[in-house]
Amino acid sequence: MDYIKIAASFDPSADVILYEGDCLDLLSQIPDGFVQLIVTSPPYNLGKPYESRLDMGEYLAQQKTVIAECVRVLKNTGSICWQVGNYVENGEIIPLDIVLYPIFDAFHLHLRNRIIWHFGHGLHASKRFSGRYEVILWFTKSDTYTFNLDAVRVPQKYPQKKYFKGPKKGLLSGNPLGKNPSDVWEIPNVKANHVEKTIHPCQFPVELIERLVLAMTDEGDWVLDPFIGVGTSAIAALMHNRKAIGAEIMPEYVKIARERVRLAEEGALRIRPMTRSVYDPDMPSANVPPQVIHLRPRVAQPELFETDSHYIAPEQGK
Repeated sequence: MDYIKIAASFDPSADVILYEGDCLDLLSQIPDGFVQLIVTSPPYNLGKPYESRLDMGEYLAQQKTVIAECVRVLKNTGSICWQVGNYVENGEIIPLDIVLYPIFDAFHLHLRNRIIWHFGHGLHASKRFSGRYEVILWFTKSDTYTFNLDAVRVPQKYPQKKYFKGPKKGLLSGNPLGKNPSDVWEIPNVKANHVEKTIHPCQFPVELIERLVLAMTDEGDWVLDPFIGVGTSAIAALMHNRKAIGAEIMPEYVKIARERVRLAEEGALRIRPMTRSVYDPDMPSANVPPQVIHLRPRVAQPELFETDSHYIAPEQGK
């Protein structure tokens, strides 16, 4: 029985590829149509330690180059989830999802949702309302795409609600598996007291990526994060039996990402579970403890036929 195989460059036999360097160098190694899901949070052009502040035109040109390569390596049934916030200058904001949309549209991608990620903590503003959300643009490459809604349903608000008239009178009106989580997600961001906190200043919570992985991929699929940071996307993919590819230019972040994978392999990585609701001080007993991840070791198996399940989007208006 083997361990989780971590590769430093493109290797289709690996479980996770953590490339130290520019994402374009890694993307150039990946064949066309290789990955099922691309999920990332690119630099916001704010002058963080891992980015150089660019003129907006330069920034968008840089993003277009990366997006073009992402489209190339994406399967026809695949999805791209581009998570962004605002570019801020002199107190004025530019919503990056708005200025990036035309780039994705030019590649003939299909926008399925503009998901709002709402969180309760962040920087406090004094001359405008404090920002407490960011956006995930979910695009598909075609009209035939993987979407596993049942895998990400959330509890019904009124689970005992029944039809009060008609042929279904008296029957439960909600789906017994739960409801659609909608396009507004309330998930705490990773701040100082978060169980997943590392040195990264803008770290993804695992549960945010976990929902995307479960909904938009099947077991065995590849998940790519071209700006993988400390490896959160890799953790979310590996814990659900997917494979992960990512690039990161900061050596210290790559080191942390590798360590997090090894901790998960040893059953020592703690995360905030998807089933945990936002903390309510009036109901402390309802708080769910951290989840401990223990990745399954690899077991060599013969290749089987591909068994992707795809959602065929209905025609408009039906």
